[in-house]
Amino acid sequence: MLSEQNIKQQCLTFTLLVTAFVILPLVVTAFNIYFYNTKNKLKSADAAIVLGAEVWQEEPSPVFRERINHAINLYKKGKVSSIIFTGGIGEDKDIAEATVGKRYAIARGVQESDILIETKSRTTLQNLKNAKKVASKQELSKFIIVSDPLHLKRATLMARDLDMNAYPSATPTTRYQSTKSKLKFLMRETGAYFFYLVSTNFSLFKNSDQSTDVG
Repeated sequence: MLSEQNIKQQCLTFTLLVTAFVILPLVVTAFNIYFYNTKNKLKSADAAIVLGAEVWQEEPSPVFRERINHAINLYKKGKVSSIIFTGGIGEDKDIAEATVGKRYAIARGVQESDILIETKSRTTLQNLKNAKKVASKQELSKFIIVSDPLHLKRATLMARDLDMNAYPSATPTTRYQSTKSKLKFLMRETGAYFFYLVSTNFSLFKNSDQSTDVG
């Protein structure tokens, strides 16, 4: 029968293992996301890819509006010649996010001929995959990804995993101002980033294992 001291030692060992293999990696991931350098290192690119966000009726939500405004600013400064809006129709919505983004940009001086859209995606990865397809038809190959600062580490990693020549450019202003809203967004992004890393590495391992078994 285990003594009380042995039970305490086992509990302590278990706690340390959980901290080492679960909590610590999440903390490190959150730290890297928060301090990720999202300053655009490109002087120019073919297009800005605006990652989709919620719309309110036929208007962009405050989060989406900040992303669109930043892309418009890049366009007017001559850093990009085109803008690609992404995002499909969200749950309980009647219009695609990309369509709302396009209308907003046109109303603020962006030429319609310089705007491309994809209206099927519902996730960040789908945003990027579909944007790449749209861009390839127009022979666009160098991109600036526009989103909120805490979103860009995961988005940029996904883009580069898709073999896209892409660089981040964070919105200079963000609707996530309060400590509570920033922490909530950071926790969500940390989980999503960690899940993406694990699922991607698992897929690579699975594919490698299958190729080894062939023959």
